[in-house]
Amino acid sequence: MTVSVIEQAKIQAQVLVPLVKALQAELGEARANALVRKALGDLYRRFGEEFWKAKNESDLGKAVSSAFRTYARDDALAYDVIEQTHDAVAFDVTRCAYAEFYKALGEPELGFLLICTADFATAEGFGPDIKLTRTQTIMQGAPHCDFRYKRV
Repeated sequence: MTVSVIEQAKIQAQVLVPLVKALQAELGEARANALVRKALGDLYRRFGEEFWKAKNESDLGKAVSSAFRTYARDDALAYDVIEQTHDAVAFDVTRCAYAEFYKALGEPELGFLLICTADFATAEGFGPDIKLTRTQTIMQGAPHCDFRYKRV
């Protein structure tokens, strides 16, 4: 039995939330958050690299759609596909259980730091020719998250 990504995030939050709060208290919020972004960025970049190699798929739309389905498992995300081609894919996430979870904890800022910032590092792992643009997130109070991946 595999554990869904949303369940993994909930389990990880039990350790990461108090750890990040302790780091923020000790180092200051800006320095602690930068340290967390760097550490997790390196981890998620490697995840992106491993995913891209394992997929062995030149079609960006197919590959990223597959990744989104993984993150959406167990009703974690509701999203609309705006565009899907060989060189681009665009999604609007309209419901996010990750955001709901962190808001219920009273920690949406940490949710953004621990969950949402991973998206860019993961996309970097897909390769230097893949660019992710996102201008808003549900975690930060927007009505939807706008993911736009493009081969440049």
